Parts: sequence; C-alpha cells; structure tokens
Amino acid sequence: MPNIGDAAPDFELDSTAGEKVKLSGFRDQKNVLLAFYPLDFTPVCTNENCAFTADYAAFESEDTVVLPISVDSIPSHKEFRAKYGMDHHLLSDFMRQASTAFDVLIPERNFSRRAYFLIDKAGVVRWKHVEEELGHSRTNAEILDEIRKVNQA
Repeated sequence: MPNIGDAAPDFELDSTAGEKVKLSGFRDQKNVLLAFYPLDFTPVCTNENCAFTADYAAFESEDTVVLPISVDSIPSHKEFRAKYGMDHHLLSDFMRQASTAFDVLIPERNFSRRAYFLIDKAGVVRWKHVEEELGHSRTNAEILDEIRKVNQA
C-alpha cells in the first residue's frame, strides 16, 4: 500500500463517461481523491456516492477531482448512476488493477475495502484512510478538511 509521501501507482480504468481515465493524466492539473468502495447498490456505498454528488462543487472549488472506484462493471455503474442521479462518473476496476496496486483488494471477497487516497498535483499520496469495517465511511467534511490542509501546504 502506498504511504503518505509515496508516488501514487498509476492506473488506467474505464469510466462511465465512455473513456479511459489514467491517474497520471491529472498530474500538474488537479488533486485527485481516489474513493475505493466495495460494491454498487449497497447502502453505505450508495449514501457515499450520493454525498459526492451533493458536494461535488465543494471538491471542485478545492481543485480536486473525485474518482469513485469499485470492481463493478461499467453497465452496473451506469445503472447505479442513473438510479441515484449521480453527477460524477464512476471508474470500473473490473480487473482489480487499481485495488491491487493500492493494496485494498479483499481477495477472499473479490472486491475492495472502502479506502481514500488524496493524490496531489505532483502525483504524491498526501492523505489516506482505509476503513476497518466495510460499513464505515468518512464524511465529505472530513475529506474536504484534509484536502484543504494539502492545498495550504
């Protein structure tokens, strides 16, 4: 698992926007919040993603793009977005590439832990949090506080 101060492992994943998203493509442009979550349509994951939509402007005002990632397929993600009216796009880690690189995959369950990695514009991990329990999540207020600390550094 990358630690604070490490270069973030690069990856390229399919997006519900119909394009591939490469982490390094944000370098020198935006901070990136990687928000790994277990599965579409589960209660905590639904609440978390709906909250990202509700506060998306706050993340944008902090020069940060939010990239929610799960092992679900693009068709599942598209249905999930549509059902809950999400504005943000979701990334499919169907081949478990990113969740393995960030060491958040739970092999026996074949999906990832809920985990957050804040990557700065230089591609360096500046904050991370991995939930001990699948049903736990950070609030956007807490995440935005961490982003502000990085932006002020």
